[in-house]
Amino acid sequence: MLLIISGLSGAGKSTALHALEDQGVFCTDNLPVDLLADWVQLMDASHRDAAVCLDLRSAKHADLLKAAIANLPESIAWEMVYIDADDVTLIRRFSTARRRHPIYAALALPEAIYQERTAILPLKDVATHVLDSSHLTPYELADLVETFWRQVHGLDHVQKSPVCSLVSFSYQRGIPSQADMVMDMRFLPNPHYDPLLAPLTGRDQAIHDYFIDNEEAKQTLEWLQQWLLFVWPKLKRERKRYFTLAIGCSGGRHRSVYMVECVAKWMKSNGLETMVRHREIDAVMKNR
Repeated sequence: MLLIISGLSGAGKSTALHALEDQGVFCTDNLPVDLLADWVQLMDASHRDAAVCLDLRSAKHADLLKAAIANLPESIAWEMVYIDADDVTLIRRFSTARRRHPIYAALALPEAIYQERTAILPLKDVATHVLDSSHLTPYELADLVETFWRQVHGLDHVQKSPVCSLVSFSYQRGIPSQADMVMDMRFLPNPHYDPLLAPLTGRDQAIHDYFIDNEEAKQTLEWLQQWLLFVWPKLKRERKRYFTLAIGCSGGRHRSVYMVECVAKWMKSNGLETMVRHREIDAVMKNR
């Protein structure tokens, strides 16, 4: 399946391409029109879903783009999404980003927008879908593009969920730089002070047995689960693809590791994609 993205500068073409990339689509931006036929042939031979952005950066005249699309082989199934926006929205977006118009940089912004809108009109006429992003946030536009892509492929039921990375760590070595949220487990009883448990880690059954009847540990796990149930739909709404929850304790071997293991097991049982890393344990194993 070939998807052509076109439209006005500042309307959201890059947002659309990024949304498609998140769906596993191979995306190419600003492809010169002379390369379109070879690019399409290459994508067809590789049996990949692909999207390409064609606009007035690709050719000086929209008629050239229109002709190139018309000359695509009949065996190639393609759709074109044209992304539009009103002048007020485009002016505001360019002003906020402090960018010049990419095609008519020498003109005043309102005139540049008018010139591009007029010049690209022939391409809008052949679009199979027109999206107006004037009143959409980037997240809403991306969701709209993703919904369109799923509908085209009959995947309306598929929902992309963020990947949660769970990291245990020791405060002695600092908080992980990639953490989106940090939870401190140093208030829990510490197995380190039990000579039989000190050499073990939170992955060992004896440590799980140590915490299994501890009310503070049970309540902490329940609150973490409730919080994740609360925040997960909001992470999806904000289109966050990766979320890192770092859980720390003094040495990064017992309490934090135990809690990460428990949260990971719970998340996986609820069908949530999870990756686990025990920073301090992994560092020790690496240095052996």
